[in-house]
Amino acid sequence: MKSITINGSKREHVGKVATKALRNAGKVPCVIYGGEKPIHFSAEELAFSKLVYTADAHTVVVVLEDGTKIDAVLQDIQFHPVTDKILHIDFFQLHEGKEISMIIPVKVVGTAPGVKDQGGNLSRNKRKLTIRALPKNLPDFLTADISNLKLNDSITVADLSEETFKILHPDTQVVCQVKMSRASLSITDETEDDEETEEGAEASEGTAENAPSTDKPEAGNEEAKSE
Repeated sequence: MKSITINGSKREHVGKVATKALRNAGKVPCVIYGGEKPIHFSAEELAFSKLVYTADAHTVVVVLEDGTKIDAVLQDIQFHPVTDKILHIDFFQLHEGKEISMIIPVKVVGTAPGVKDQGGNLSRNKRKLTIRALPKNLPDFLTADISNLKLNDSITVADLSEETFKILHPDTQVVCQVKMSRASLSITDETEDDEETEEGAEASEGTAENAPSTDKPEAGNEEAKSE
């Protein structure tokens, strides 16, 4: 997995006043958990752009002023409800021999025959999946190859599994599938209705032809019988 370096400074004070002062200065208050004790630091808001505003997953190397380097992953982030400015970020420290759970995006590659040739739509049920792995085995993303998907075919969690990590979802969980489009369904329904109408009309004609005649005898014939 790719790593992003964040240069930060340890925070001497963690109260509301100190936090507000950092934000006014364009910095983001952060904390790293998972070590012997939490580490509080701050960094320029622009330093997090490649980490936060991207679809890919990344690990982080936090470099502090004293030369300390800490490997971590983003755990939680808070945004301002109006301005969307970053208010606070929580990180979790990585340890080389210890597994960690992380949300990983799913990327779709290829063109499904069920979409291209059969008029179906690709439905993406899960765009992200939670996996558990050693830090060195964390993937940037999971790849769902739809090149062989025909109408009503799907890709499940079991199809994306690998030995280097464990996906924390049921194997039968559908990640993406090709469904019949609404337009195709409408056409099918209309065709079936037309066929039923034609069959009904043919049946009515057949019944009319085989029905006994109800015509009355001509007047001349009645007179002949009377004579």
